[in-house]
Amino acid sequence: MTIPAAEDDARSLPAARQGGERSNARGQATRLLLLITAEELFATHGISAVPLRDIAKAAGQRNHAVVQYHFGEREEVVKALTDYRGAASEKMRADMVAELMLGATSPTVEDVVEAFVRPLALHFRPDNHYLQFLSMLITQEGGYQGLVGVHTGGQVMTLRALLFRLLPETPEAVLIERWWVTLTSAVHTLARYQTAQRRRERLPQSIDHLVDDLIRFLAAGLGTPHR
Repeated sequence: MTIPAAEDDARSLPAARQGGERSNARGQATRLLLLITAEELFATHGISAVPLRDIAKAAGQRNHAVVQYHFGEREEVVKALTDYRGAASEKMRADMVAELMLGATSPTVEDVVEAFVRPLALHFRPDNHYLQFLSMLITQEGGYQGLVGVHTGGQVMTLRALLFRLLPETPEAVLIERWWVTLTSAVHTLARYQTAQRRRERLPQSIDHLVDDLIRFLAAGLGTPHR
């Protein structure tokens, strides 16, 4: 399946912290520039390693307090970034979940994994560092909890509930752990592919084929009988 391009623009930006100038077109353009700049810096150097003033400088802003002006502290920048980038993935995931729930055929474990992975693959774009940023967020937050707060809405929880129905013989605690491993492995692997792509390193297959194989591989792990 060909991975469609994401449609990110200023229209999907989270609302500004306050009204007035921050909510007008110029303010929205500045917020978008700061988010895109923060994304690349966070993905490259680590989220906690990048001073907010460095984001402003890299974005060409003379006021080095402009990040705090528009967003507040670092946690708010991270939240705004995940909301902005996650919106495109969430829209696609919601459509896929609806199709699984209402389709004429019964969903499979592979379908569940695909509905998580495929929307993340929207971010394979030259100007997009979201996958590396998410990978860094998961790592720096100590593992699975790095996904808390990421813009997923209720769709990922719906997928997990569907997985429980499909694999009733697997103990719940085991399946929950496998699900978290699936989510984090997907993020880290997709981030690795995009990094290699950005560096123009040779990949063993096309991105489309690699994503297809990743989905099959993760689904097989989820369905492995528990001993």
